[in-house]
Amino acid sequence: MLNKITLKNLKIGAKFNLLLILIFIVSILGSGVALSSILQGRAQNEVTSQAQILIQMVNAVRDYTQTRIDPLLAPRVETNPTFIPEIVPTFSSKEVFENFRKKPEYKNFFHKDATLNPTNLVDKADNFETQLVERFRNESETLEITGFRNLSEGEVFYIAQPLKITQAKCLRCHSTPDQAPKSQLATYGSENGFGWQLNQIVSAQIISVPSEDIFASAKRAWTLIMGLLITIFAIVVILINFLIKKYVIQRIRRIEKIAQKVSIGDMSTDFEESSNDEIGGLADAFNRMKASLKIAMDMLNNQS
Repeated sequence: MLNKITLKNLKIGAKFNLLLILIFIVSILGSGVALSSILQGRAQNEVTSQAQILIQMVNAVRDYTQTRIDPLLAPRVETNPTFIPEIVPTFSSKEVFENFRKKPEYKNFFHKDATLNPTNLVDKADNFETQLVERFRNESETLEITGFRNLSEGEVFYIAQPLKITQAKCLRCHSTPDQAPKSQLATYGSENGFGWQLNQIVSAQIISVPSEDIFASAKRAWTLIMGLLITIFAIVVILINFLIKKYVIQRIRRIEKIAQKVSIGDMSTDFEESSNDEIGGLADAFNRMKASLKIAMDMLNNQS
């Protein structure tokens, strides 16, 4: 009830400003939510695209090693006194990625073939990575897992894919120690990296892309755009308010003042309006009413 009385007592300008402010707030909130959703989506797509490109690059190196390098070096593995790690696709992809990371702008990009039972303990999966491998093993239809993870370097977006033993020749180094090359045993020992089976998922290939800078950039863009939108909206509201005041409210107020004078018998002032709009029509109607009132008052005075 109080709100109705308050609104009823407000001037037209105040009511109009209240309506403009309400529209302004709703528009800004709606624009802010929509813009935030769009920018967050673009940031998500950007980090996902980066991770997808890198994992495809790593897989290309892995395939090249298996198809081109392995046939060349395989005969030497059995006879060479020192193990040749370049024959291992995981080693090649890791080395290529480390060269990629030497550039400062890519230092927080990471690649790892997180393995439950690796030959090289550097590839040993941590607790988080172990869960990914177990999930790939338990969910055969799952071919990719993505998400965010906090590392010491900051929050990263990761993409993980299962690595399965699909070729029997891969088991020559991972079935049993007695089947493995002597140079491998001399380099890595006989305790780790054995017992693998054909078609078994042994590790998760993980690419991690730094996401904090990308999402921070999206947040800065949101802040800048929202600032511009608020400024534009504010200018539009002020401009509309000025135009309404100049071309509507001030003209109505002039008509109101003249009507007040006419109401107490002052017939010397006309309702002057040069425009042919609705307010001009209202002024003409008041002039006709004033003329009719003047005629009626003159007739009453003559009769008396």
